[in-house]
Amino acid sequence: MFLRIVGSTCAAGVGIAAEIVPNVVDLARFSPAPGRTPGRHIVVTRNLEPIYDISTALRALAKVRVRFRDARLTVAGSGPELESLQRLARELGIADAVRFTGRLDNDEIAALYREADLLLNPSTVDNMPNSLLEAMASGVPIVSTNVGGVPYLVEHERTALLVPARDADAMAAAAIRILEDAGLRDRIVAAALNACRAYSWACVQPQLFAAYARCAGGPTLRESAS
Repeated sequence: MFLRIVGSTCAAGVGIAAEIVPNVVDLARFSPAPGRTPGRHIVVTRNLEPIYDISTALRALAKVRVRFRDARLTVAGSGPELESLQRLARELGIADAVRFTGRLDNDEIAALYREADLLLNPSTVDNMPNSLLEAMASGVPIVSTNVGGVPYLVEHERTALLVPARDADAMAAAAIRILEDAGLRDRIVAAALNACRAYSWACVQPQLFAAYARCAGGPTLRESAS
């Protein structure tokens, strides 16, 4: 949404041509784990900063564990809120079900997704988060807040479940739906896998190169090939 607003503002208010080119997901690195038995391993792959509101994910996990005692959460990211989040996990009685890994590299993140059953994205501000694209490509269903550009990236009830920001009850309810309804989970995963192909390098490269060519006043890839 932010990029769309900037683009329309530049075009209408400033008279500058603006074009939106999406982020890219590496489909070779991020792909579904073959033959994995579904479980209740939930992941968050955002930094431990206030705008990402990891505390809501912790509160949601506490509620999910009322329904599923074996649900657990891995938080992959670093940031200034680590100690306060660890303290909150203890206060909620879920410290033994939460693992903070710190920052992971791309291969480690890909391996984490292959072990995941659900991604939570509790952020309060967002644009086009790569974490959602990576989860989609990895066959991991998503529960995300409906902030910023997220609704332009995923569709509620089709490629993800969307909830209001800072609403642990809604996030927990959506997570429980996916964890207990295999049909819903499979439909979301299949639709997301199909949708994320539009964000592969093969699809985005022509858009990016064409935008650069227009800026430089040169031919696009298609025009060069003809």
